[in-house]
Amino acid sequence: MNSYGGDAGITLEPITGRNQLGSFLSVPHAIYASDPNWIAPLNFEQRHRFSPKNHFFQHARWRGWVAHRNGRLVGRITAQIDDLHLQQHGDGMGYFGMLEAEDDADVFAALFCAAEDWLRGQGMQRVRGPFNLHINEEVGLLVDGFATPPFVMMGHGRPWYGPRVEACGYTPVKDVLAYHVRPDFEAPTVMTRLAQRVKDKVVVRPLRRKELARETAVMLEIFNDAWANNWGFVPLVQDEFLETVKTLTLLMPDNYVQIAEYDGEPAAFIVALPNINEATRDLDGKLLPFGWAKLLWRLKVRHPQTARVPLMGVKQEFQHSRLGPTLAFLVIDAVRKALHARGVTNVEMGWILEDNEGMRNIIETIGGEAYKRYRLYEKSL
Repeated sequence: MNSYGGDAGITLEPITGRNQLGSFLSVPHAIYASDPNWIAPLNFEQRHRFSPKNHFFQHARWRGWVAHRNGRLVGRITAQIDDLHLQQHGDGMGYFGMLEAEDDADVFAALFCAAEDWLRGQGMQRVRGPFNLHINEEVGLLVDGFATPPFVMMGHGRPWYGPRVEACGYTPVKDVLAYHVRPDFEAPTVMTRLAQRVKDKVVVRPLRRKELARETAVMLEIFNDAWANNWGFVPLVQDEFLETVKTLTLLMPDNYVQIAEYDGEPAAFIVALPNINEATRDLDGKLLPFGWAKLLWRLKVRHPQTARVPLMGVKQEFQHSRLGPTLAFLVIDAVRKALHARGVTNVEMGWILEDNEGMRNIIETIGGEAYKRYRLYEKSL
């Protein structure tokens, strides 16, 4: 362990093995002990996230630390370097993430000092975050919307995090939003008219599970094209995306994925997930001895009444014409019908960049309301 100077009495322990990782993963349980809206992530999924088997580490490296005071865990943080980001942007940018800590300025200062020192030693010039662990996973620090639990693959937070991060010299650079949408919305007349005009050109269909590798390649192509000009974009990689899709399709029916084809060519797609957090809320992250049975029954028999749309994209060639919002509406409408048929009553769409006016307009046109706000920060090293 490394001592933190001054009278704070804080020591930092780097994550070097299974025992330290166990301590690292246990920190949120202490931080959120009094928060009824926090939902413990599944332990096995969290351990896999930091396993060498995670395809992310084929192009990235990380370090992590836990903070102790008088033998008690009081915080944690990671620092990451994604070579794909550096290849894409060439900006000397490292990441921080997985931040959890008590409301104590010394704890935050010690954690960020460790992360920044490591990134600086790796030649990074700036740091951005939080990313858990990269931009295509959980992003941002929750700054508004603490009174409701997080949906699957979305972060939670404590109200003091934002002010403490800014006190460590970080500047807000981008906000992202999560929207609440009811799947029984009435389609706007303007959208139905636009859809009618292209009915002979556009086919919207569900996932073809028997052709999963090909379908994954189709979605990957659309996503990397559709998102290429977005802030901070880093392309998804085939192996990572295929592993993710294989895992997620075990938890959802085929019609939770919808692909739109224009003149026979893939043009847009959308993915909806059952809100696994709804099904795991009382499991405290544990699937043994009986958690597996409870989870499977809740997902396959009872089925969650909430769902999340984490992925959606329309190819760039259509984005600046009427066809762009039409394709977006058509895949949204197709997946919302599938969700509604399963008894889903509440859908989260996000995250959405605050300045993505086109997508925000589409979501708000169908009755969506922004109800959570996450913030990303940067600092020069």
